[in-house]
Amino acid sequence: MFSWEFAADPYPAYAWLREHAPVHRTRLPSGVEAWLVTRYADARQALADQRLSKNPAHHDEPAHAKGKTGIPGERKADLMTHLLNIDPPDHTRLRRLVSKAFTPRRVAEFAPRVQELTDQLIDRFAERGSADLIHEFAFPLPIYAICDLLGVPREDQDDFRDWAGMMIRHGGGPRGGVARSVKKMRGYLAELIHKKREALPPAPTPGEDLISGLIRASDHGEHLTENEAAAMAFILLFAGFETTVNLIGNGTYALLTHPGQRRRLAESLARRETDLLATGVEELLRYDGPVELATWRFATEPLTIGGQDIAPGDPVLVVLAAADRDPERFADPDVLDLGRRDNQHLGYGHGIHYCLGAPLARLEGQTALATLLTRLPDLRLAVDPAELRWRGGLIMRGLRTLPVEFTPTA
Repeated sequence: MFSWEFAADPYPAYAWLREHAPVHRTRLPSGVEAWLVTRYADARQALADQRLSKNPAHHDEPAHAKGKTGIPGERKADLMTHLLNIDPPDHTRLRRLVSKAFTPRRVAEFAPRVQELTDQLIDRFAERGSADLIHEFAFPLPIYAICDLLGVPREDQDDFRDWAGMMIRHGGGPRGGVARSVKKMRGYLAELIHKKREALPPAPTPGEDLISGLIRASDHGEHLTENEAAAMAFILLFAGFETTVNLIGNGTYALLTHPGQRRRLAESLARRETDLLATGVEELLRYDGPVELATWRFATEPLTIGGQDIAPGDPVLVVLAAADRDPERFADPDVLDLGRRDNQHLGYGHGIHYCLGAPLARLEGQTALATLLTRLPDLRLAVDPAELRWRGGLIMRGLRTLPVEFTPTA
């Protein structure tokens, strides 16, 4: 496991684990030992089990302090107090406050801007007849979108793109580059939040940005501190953009390598239907989703998962990619079926830590895929699939590049 060959297609190994060792202790490339949970029923149970803490302080060794669990540099940058690292009651309070700012209505109102960004990015390469859809499309779209939503000024957004690019290299950049980027982002967010707090008008204005909404959010008079607001803005950026990069990249690749399903979706879009696009994005999340393993959990007391005893302090990693291909839960799980209806996948988690940004990611994924297929109808891979390389890393699953060709358009 965790070789480059495994990264290209982990699903046969996950099938073996589901059948023979569904809760399996393994040594990760970092040296940390953790339990891998691969069956759907066990995964769903583990994701909702509050005896599995998100707080790395419950780890039985101080690996988190050495950057071996969690996001490199987040501890030194004082960014630990976000939703991926805390438990109730702090999690309950923070999620309730953030949910008041990050509403479905706010996301829905953002749809025209996502469409505008999508078209602008395609315009940059449409006349050329070729592109790398990761670097020129799937990566910049969610970065610029989340920056706009948060209220990062346009003149600063390229800095965020550079920091974000370093953060998803997963070891491909200079040593310590991720931690330095996290520190720079933290410093910028702290300054931006302070400026917005100073200039915040008494009442919300139409189209108010998300950081202003986070500052304004309160519950019985209790507000987010500036540290909490910075940590929340950071995790919305970090967790929000990389999952969407991979949703668009993996989803486009799946469609290009399944021409029947791609044609089915294109014909549906030509008829201005939306049902197949909606179910299709859910199926792409299940079939080859952007998050391979759920983020770290640590047992706070003895418990049993799938018949396996877990000791206090043990790390547990739920393998979403394995659970979402479990034949005990999904009919023909290795088949891509964009019209699949019974599709309660775990691509965005389950329980109290269900992804807060899922509606935004779905909006971006649907907009990106629909616009690509509509504007570039003969889109095709420019290389043999065997030449594509997947990024290393434990949690996320995504392509390094996705070279494509198409008929140039004016």
